[in-house]
Amino acid sequence: MLQAHGFVSVEEFVPARGLRVDVMGLGPKGELWVIECKSCRADFRADAKWHGYLHWCDRFFWAVDTEFPTELLPEDTGLMIADAYDAEIIRMAAEHKLAAPRRKVMIQKFATHAARRLAALRDPGFSL
Repeated sequence: MLQAHGFVSVEEFVPARGLRVDVMGLGPKGELWVIECKSCRADFRADAKWHGYLHWCDRFFWAVDTEFPTELLPEDTGLMIADAYDAEIIRMAAEHKLAAPRRKVMIQKFATHAARRLAALRDPGFSL
């Protein structure tokens, strides 16, 4: 789904110490989206860190399946309904543009993360 919108993505991205987002997307104009995947009510309630992710992206989304109780999710966050094959944006997230210096740092971190993942795939002896 992100690719269809012109984004590239990495999983388990660390924007700052102590935080790890499920998916970080980088768009064609340098926009950064965070997507947090939740499987059930308990999974959502156990996540106390998601508010901290808002400072590291332009838009924040939840990705859930059709059985998830979406009324739990804050209205000012984005919503994607997803399955193992695709997703659909049901509610676009509010935009909170990152400051240019933070955007630069995040794009550099994204590139480094992606390059390390690629190196690990190409060289089994490479240490992440």
